[in-house]
Amino acid sequence: MNEFLILKKLIHRSKTKQNGKIPQPQIEEQPQPHRLYSDLRENELRFRLLYDNCSDVVYRSVLIGGKKQAIFMYIDGLADDVGVEQHVITPLMQQDDGEIHDIGRLIERKVPATQAKEFTSFAKGIEFLSNGYTILLVEGWTAGYGFGLVKWEKRAIEEPSAEVGIRGPREGFTETLRTNTSQIRRIIKSPQLKMESMRIGTYTQTNLVLAYIEGLVDKTLVEEIRNRLKRIRIDGILESGYIEEMIEDRPYSPFPQLLSTERPDVVSGSLLEGRVAILTEGTPFVLVAPVTFFSLIQSQEDYYQRSMISTVIRWLRYLFILISLLLPSLYVAVLTFHQEMVPGALLVSMASSREQVPFPALIEALIMEVTFEALREAGVRLPKQVGAAVSIVGALVIGQAAVQAGLVSAPMVIVVAITGISSFMIPRYITGIAVRLLRFPLIFLGGSLGLVGVMMGIIAIVLHMLSLRSFGVPYLSGAGIPNPSEWKDILIRGHWWKMNTRPHFTGRYDKYRQTADQKPGPARGDDK
Repeated sequence: MNEFLILKKLIHRSKTKQNGKIPQPQIEEQPQPHRLYSDLRENELRFRLLYDNCSDVVYRSVLIGGKKQAIFMYIDGLADDVGVEQHVITPLMQQDDGEIHDIGRLIERKVPATQAKEFTSFAKGIEFLSNGYTILLVEGWTAGYGFGLVKWEKRAIEEPSAEVGIRGPREGFTETLRTNTSQIRRIIKSPQLKMESMRIGTYTQTNLVLAYIEGLVDKTLVEEIRNRLKRIRIDGILESGYIEEMIEDRPYSPFPQLLSTERPDVVSGSLLEGRVAILTEGTPFVLVAPVTFFSLIQSQEDYYQRSMISTVIRWLRYLFILISLLLPSLYVAVLTFHQEMVPGALLVSMASSREQVPFPALIEALIMEVTFEALREAGVRLPKQVGAAVSIVGALVIGQAAVQAGLVSAPMVIVVAITGISSFMIPRYITGIAVRLLRFPLIFLGGSLGLVGVMMGIIAIVLHMLSLRSFGVPYLSGAGIPNPSEWKDILIRGHWWKMNTRPHFTGRYDKYRQTADQKPGPARGDDK
């Protein structure tokens, strides 16, 4: 195991630098050299070598019942040292001699500590220490015990800042993995909700949880995601973005192929549709797979408002996504190659506004788009108190100054402003970035080939989206003519009493989510 390889290197180093104060024990050849020894001092020395130069690791030697030598180890800042002293060390030190021969029974009867787990290897002991456990090693025993008295600073549950809604739950995920899993459990209380744990990262040993509802999810989908996660070999995982890039089907595509969210209600809704969630320790963002393009541009609030309101908002969203993607390129193409398409009065006004501009429409559009994107990123990175003010005031001041200086025309400022506002209609930040990136090649095509170039770009984007898969699910799934039954959650947001089937992803699945007689109205006999 990796921990034992580190152990051997440390022991070798300690032998070469031995100063005579601490005699080094001889490592004997064993079939399983990573297992604990019965010699307490030998076990202690190996842990001390593994955590060499680690001032936050605490070692406490005690006598159990006044006779049996033992040692407690924990990491300061992760373990509850007060709880360890009161609930573990003190009860064990006060026991009489008759109970010392069976440490396991003694712990079971006398120690009022939760999550007391036995371990027999150095690797497991390192795992317990790294997760905030306090471990106990006893002289003459080849097994140790870990006590789940964990206490570290963590952020309280707050409203998600990146997915704000008018109606719906206000709770968001945090950086603590068990807090996140508990939030999902509070919503989905069925034992069919499964949560598989695994660890990724040679040094970080980051905990991951694979969540799905057994009976609703396709087993081959779970197996595929599990295999992709197991293939990851990396020194550390600091955020779920590491996982996303390593398991997606097409890493060079600008379109995201997994949903990233910090809302428990979104994850729970996805699980009820037969999807799989990946929760990563240390980040509030949870990955959901598989996804389609339409699920990425839907908001959680679409399902909390009434059907008619959600449908109108969804249509507006589609319209403004097209505006955000195509408006600058169409403006550049028409102004450069197709002036005959512009009404005469408008063309005269646009020509007069561009009279002092020294750049062609293509360069003008690129300058404004790059400036607007820079202002938007500056507003995101600055503190909240000044970020919004800087982005808004900066856009107004720079835009007005650029028009007065004759660097850009007023119509171009209007086009870029409308484009920027339209991009804010996209509910998922990562999807909005994809649209913003694709806007630039379309501007180049519009400025070089006119409307023909814009159409070529649109065709290329559609063909690329048709070729995309998210864990085997077509990216534009649900938009085809063979699936008109799924349009009720794409073009419109159908009434809940009409949405009685789940989306079909892969393989076998539980098709119906409710009975077919859910239409509201007066009960029989009540309308007389």
